[in-house]
Amino acid sequence: MSPITSVFVKITALTGMLVGLPLLGVFAAGYPVMRYLEFPPKTRFVHHEPFAWWAFAVIAAAIALVAVRLSMRIISSYRPKGKMVRSATAKGFPWWGWVAGAAGLISWIVAWTRFSWVAGFQPHTFVPLWLSYIAVINALTYGKTGRCMLVDRPAFFCSLFPVSSVFWWYFEYLNRFVQNWYYVGAQYGPWTYFWLATLSFSTVLPAVLGTQEWILAHDWMRDNAIAYKPTSPWSSRTRSRQHIVPWCVLTVSGLGLALIGVVPNYLFPLVWVSPLIIIVSLQALLGERHIVSDMIEGRWTPSISAALAALFCGWFWEMWNYHSLAKWVYSIPFVERLHLFEMPILGYAGYLPFGLECFVVGLMLEGIMPGRRAEQITS
Repeated sequence: MSPITSVFVKITALTGMLVGLPLLGVFAAGYPVMRYLEFPPKTRFVHHEPFAWWAFAVIAAAIALVAVRLSMRIISSYRPKGKMVRSATAKGFPWWGWVAGAAGLISWIVAWTRFSWVAGFQPHTFVPLWLSYIAVINALTYGKTGRCMLVDRPAFFCSLFPVSSVFWWYFEYLNRFVQNWYYVGAQYGPWTYFWLATLSFSTVLPAVLGTQEWILAHDWMRDNAIAYKPTSPWSSRTRSRQHIVPWCVLTVSGLGLALIGVVPNYLFPLVWVSPLIIIVSLQALLGERHIVSDMIEGRWTPSISAALAALFCGWFWEMWNYHSLAKWVYSIPFVERLHLFEMPILGYAGYLPFGLECFVVGLMLEGIMPGRRAEQITS
């Protein structure tokens, strides 16, 4: 199967499951389907469970367990290299990075103030802030290594923007069934909302993947792969057993998506993990390499760097959002307390699988373009 055909098959299956199954589930449950198709979404119809200490404790313990285990693996795999030497390819921070930094600072001031003379621009600071961030993070990578995707892979870099728009619209659609975040501070008609939202969503993948590239430019991440090879049924040598696990995972994920609008208070995490589960399962069924097979073989650095990149971006997303005029707010069942900016503190864990999804989408896109990024990062 050609790379383009493979990507087409995965995207078609992903779209069918993410879009069709939640809608089918609420229709079968007898819920009014049209409220899930409202555009722009305004009506709040999901009743979220109040904060519960038991749920907070269980979720926090699970997150801490995973974080501690991975942190221990990172620490144990670290091999000190002695005195750091400046790379021969380092170029220093470029002039265009300084320009982007200045533009970002101005946008930040406008976003967090309410000066009347820039009132018309204040609801639209998200895009200039994140375009500035993307340029600055590429400039940091360029200054450290002499390379960055903006300079060395402009076709891939530019293609990330339209793909990112489509990518995030999946999450916006799934959020209709759980209503964990809402946009406030500005009201638009359907077409204006669509184009402004699409423009904003286009910055997500360039930001996360640019940040991952910057993280990988550091010696502590680039030169110290996490040496951990877990046993897993995904690594079975028999073809039949290799297919059993992804089919089971895909089936369970599909069932969860069908029920996400019926029991949103318990299945809302599927918004963040189901796209990743579906893509990886399909890759396994097609006999392709995927991030889980890399982890099984002990190559954790690409996945860890992607998760950290999304968490790093998440800090800026939530921080810049906090005092902006047009913003989002959260309503998450059981854990809606102890906020860091608008986000409940445990909600930041969702950025970790989101980073993996960004990474996987980036690899799929690079796989159909000249210059195989998949080979560069996963090797």
